[in-house]
Amino acid sequence: MQTSRIPNEQELAALRFQAAARDLEQIVRNIAQRYIAQQVPLSWRLLHAIEAEALADLGFASRHDMLMLGLFQRPGDLAYPETDETVDFGQSNALPAVFAFAVSAYERAAQGADAAQREAQQRRAVKRPRAWGG
Repeated sequence: MQTSRIPNEQELAALRFQAAARDLEQIVRNIAQRYIAQQVPLSWRLLHAIEAEALADLGFASRHDMLMLGLFQRPGDLAYPETDETVDFGQSNALPAVFAFAVSAYERAAQGADAAQREAQQRRAVKRPRAWGG
């Protein structure tokens, strides 16, 4: 017979963090999707707006404690441009969570659009002969 082990505080904290990260990612993805649907490019200014809206989400704030919420706040000394230029992080992979989630949502949308475009091109390229010669 197996005995169930009680998780320690670190394990519980890790589980709470993972749940909060998944929650925040879904919130960011939903916000970004609104802009993606309108074909608004991801600019620095939009990225800051997405971050502000996601972190101000009342549902998110009510589901997680203040300490957990603080872990997703971008440090004040980590400044990014607030311009209308397209976002480009270059080779950097150290991004604040909200920024990473938004960039990921835009990348997924672009990949989906590319795949749909390739599929449409393939359908146009394949001409099926018709019995009536059309």
